[in-house]
Amino acid sequence: VPVTVLSRCLQFNLRPMAPQTISEHLTRVLAAEAVMADPASLVLLGRAARGSMRDALSLTDQAIAFGAGRIDEPTVRQMLGSVDRSHVLRLIDALAAGDGAAVIAVVDELRLHGLHAGSVLEEMAGVLQRMAVLQAVPDAVDASDPDSAALQALARRLPADETQLLYSICLQGRSELSLAPDEYAGLLMVLLRLLAFKPAAEKKTLNRPQPAGHRPLEAQTAAAPAPAPTPTPALIAAPPVSVTRPVPPAAAPAPAPVQPPPPAMAPAARQAGAAVPAGAQVPVLDDPGNARASRGPAAPPQPMMAVPVRVQSDSQVDAKARTPDQGPTLVRTEEGDFWHELVSSLVAREAIAALVRELGLQSQLVARDSDQWLLRVERESLNQASARDRLTAALAAAGHPVRLAVEVGRITDSPARRNAAAAAERQLGAERAIFEDPLVQQVMREFGAKIVPGSIKPL
Repeated sequence: VPVTVLSRCLQFNLRPMAPQTISEHLTRVLAAEAVMADPASLVLLGRAARGSMRDALSLTDQAIAFGAGRIDEPTVRQMLGSVDRSHVLRLIDALAAGDGAAVIAVVDELRLHGLHAGSVLEEMAGVLQRMAVLQAVPDAVDASDPDSAALQALARRLPADETQLLYSICLQGRSELSLAPDEYAGLLMVLLRLLAFKPAAEKKTLNRPQPAGHRPLEAQTAAAPAPAPTPTPALIAAPPVSVTRPVPPAAAPAPAPVQPPPPAMAPAARQAGAAVPAGAQVPVLDDPGNARASRGPAAPPQPMMAVPVRVQSDSQVDAKARTPDQGPTLVRTEEGDFWHELVSSLVAREAIAALVRELGLQSQLVARDSDQWLLRVERESLNQASARDRLTAALAAAGHPVRLAVEVGRITDSPARRNAAAAAERQLGAERAIFEDPLVQQVMREFGAKIVPGSIKPL
């Protein structure tokens, strides 16, 4: 609809109706129509309507016809394919207990009843939501819900954080059911994921038995006495201070990282007024000359070796920026020319297919004798006796009655690599033809046009 028309329209943004509102309206409609219905069945119809009153009335008509003029919970569940809440309560109870065998037994029972796996997770999410409400507000009990007592028991048994985790995994698992190879296999994996990520499992792992003399880290930290302050020897201000060993990391907090001073500034950093970290052992030097003599002759300084910049290794980022990825190495050989032409002819005539074709394309002809040829492949999966025999038969039909020997190793020339190199060359030529076209350059220059990456294909 054009914007000029929308600006002259009165718009009503209708929001989905709450399931409770739909159930209450259905109660009034069925009472006026004198149709018997229990409250649990109307709750199911209100949830299945997804906020649409029209869909709710249509489902109610179907339920009346399906139940022969009467609406009850088992009939509505059978019509909608919904899951009985008792199965869901059993699943949550088994998950709370960490009983994987009980979970698998309930899933097998649901499979036998032919119930939809998505409705299982949907009903579980609804039950977990009610449990989370009861955990946050214990007085928020729905008196009309027949399962309120079971929900209260599960809410007291399951921790609040674990309830939130199960709720999130159920919501995420519903979107993954379509990706699973089997609907109930996906449901079982979601439930096993609930068991795998139980916080209680982590607590059991952390609380496993420890050796007799072992104490937790917190207890050791609390029980360990504070280190006594190390007495600092008297310092003489006049002579320079010499530190005999580096300061331990636990003695003082690590200072902020600074750049080392240049050689010319190094003596100034060792003045008498420089701060000495606490805990460092500093000897008292009455006479710097005597102290130097007691240490013996000074060791000669280590020679400094300058590394020229031109021989330093490049970083990976710079190397990738300057050297494009060339793909697998291709070294053309005379045997490779013959083997590429022979395999291409066999593929064109459809004399080889499937794994035999891959063996011919991915192999390199290393040597040819009068009655035996040696092939080399990089993957052991290609070296199968059945594929080798069928390739031998295809070569004999093409006029080369030889025996094939296959070894596993590094290859540099194969028909597949030659085909890939030829395809890359054709792609490069097509892109060069487009980018060097005068009309394309004019459009890009005058209108700021851009070529969509990957849109250029060689004919």
